Amino acid sequence: MNLIDSFLEYLLHEKKYSLLTVKAYKNDLTVFKEFIVSEFDENDITKVEYNQIRSWIIELVNKNLSNRSINRKISSLKSFYKFLQKSHQVEVNPLAKHKALKTSKKVQVPFTYKEVNRVISNISEDSNFVSIRNKLIVELFYSTGIRRMELINIKLSDVNLSDKTIKVLGKRNKERFVPILNSVNNSIEKYLIERKKINLVTENLFVTEKGNKIYETLVYRIINSYFSLVSSKVKKSPHILRHSFATHLLNEGADLNSVKELLGHSSLASTQVYTNNSLETLKKVYNQAHPRSTKKF
Repeated sequence: MNLIDSFLEYLLHEKKYSLLTVKAYKNDLTVFKEFIVSEFDENDITKVEYNQIRSWIIELVNKNLSNRSINRKISSLKSFYKFLQKSHQVEVNPLAKHKALKTSKKVQVPFTYKEVNRVISNISEDSNFVSIRNKLIVELFYSTGIRRMELINIKLSDVNLSDKTIKVLGKRNKERFVPILNSVNNSIEKYLIERKKINLVTENLFVTEKGNKIYETLVYRIINSYFSLVSSKVKKSPHILRHSFATHLLNEGADLNSVKELLGHSSLASTQVYTNNSLETLKKVYNQAHPRSTKKF
């Protein structure tokens, strides 16, 4: 087994990274190794020096990759060399003193309450399998804040209608239970009736019309197509629904720690990115309500 494969095995079995994440690491490292062999005729990845890595960074920049994308690839490489250092394959991590490229802060604009309600109302007008399934997908994203892969991987056995909870397998195979609203519980019951009419080949909750497990691009298309009808926002994805879930909860007074647990974050720092829009709402309320606000004079 070569060093890259050993590292990928380590990520998969010891760090408990998802297959999708491990695949991303593999792609980054494979492309990097191909560059080192092609440009420097170096087959031994343990002998790579920082100036060679810098040449790769320059090539990525010349290919018009965003700084964010380049930083992610370099992060993969840095983790790989940390692994090699830990396993005594290299003495020094060539990226130890590397500074990430500057990136502009990404502004995630959540959907409004009205936009979400309009989408759910529009889907409710139909009663075929696809519409019932799609409505449930929108409702589940918005009412639980789960990630796209978490939704895709929900199995029938993970759903507890009597307790009104769903077991979710998050990042690094970390399990959590998310509560579901009465309306969502009813939508699941309605969907399960339609699901039984299909020739099923999987135990996953969400399936295609042919009975197969749904897939990432299909879930993205479902969210994007419905929200394109009601929203002019640039990004219309499952992640924006997750963002909307967190923002709307915080706007309504939910505490940050509870939102953190619902989202499956390991630290509050990850959850705090969702507070920006809530802060703007608080500022608006504050400026309208405070006796000394200039808006009152």
